[in-house]
Amino acid sequence: MTEYTLPIAFGVVIGTISRIYMLRTDYRQYPTYLHGKIIHVALGFIAAGLGTVAIPSILEEEFTAITFLTIAASQFREVRNMERNTLAELDRYEMVPRGATYIEGIAIAFESRNYLVIFTSLVSTMGYLLVNIWVGLLAGIISIFISRSLMSGGKIRDIVEIEFVQPRFEGAGLYVDNIYIMNIGLPKRQEEVLRYGMGFILKPKSFDARATLANLGQRQAILHDVSTALGVYRDSGTPALVPLAKRDLDDGRIGVFVLPQEKDIEKAIKIIGAVPTLENAIRMPTERKKVEPAGGSDK
Repeated sequence: MTEYTLPIAFGVVIGTISRIYMLRTDYRQYPTYLHGKIIHVALGFIAAGLGTVAIPSILEEEFTAITFLTIAASQFREVRNMERNTLAELDRYEMVPRGATYIEGIAIAFESRNYLVIFTSLVSTMGYLLVNIWVGLLAGIISIFISRSLMSGGKIRDIVEIEFVQPRFEGAGLYVDNIYIMNIGLPKRQEEVLRYGMGFILKPKSFDARATLANLGQRQAILHDVSTALGVYRDSGTPALVPLAKRDLDDGRIGVFVLPQEKDIEKAIKIIGAVPTLENAIRMPTERKKVEPAGGSDK
């Protein structure tokens, strides 16, 4: 047994624990239990091993071993592709799909968490070798909590105010507040919509939030999460019962119309507020820099 055996084993254990800590199956049931979790824990174990051996390689001046990290980066990009392809296939059979933007966000998250595992195992192994096991353990614990904070992004409740509004009809037009949702002409469908439907108004807190909510992928993520958590009153071939989110073009408010099987207003507001703000949907037009060309404008 060499002098690096225990530090490497320590780093691998800490890194794997961090991946397990970051792995969570919630109401969306993804990753699936049990086999989906096994795949990601195994990949976390591999990432922990790669991060751990980096420090002994540097200390022994075996710099060629560091090239394994570049190989790992290409392999973990395949993790993103795997998740994207899997979720895209599953999305075809969802009553309320996630949408491409939500799927891409999930795929990026699964790739990035492997890099966080590499960071955790690398830091903990460094602390072990350079000082002692207790410093390595402390560094590992701090890294795990840093990883946990980095994996949790913003929520919709951070950028909007959510208000319940009972859907209503004006003739055949369905409205949430003054926002037109869709046209439903059949009286029977109108009765079902009024009986089971719920409406919510999302008021953006800033101009940046208004631009983010304009993204169709962000709105689809809201509809998917609400429908997954509360169920959805519809079946295939019933377009009149499809949940929708439409935008008020004047002030940027979003009218959300859903038909949950469990009509609980407070729970629905909490679920909408907990929907992640998708990285690919975030827009910050107020931070743009207006640079005037040296020769002035041509217009």
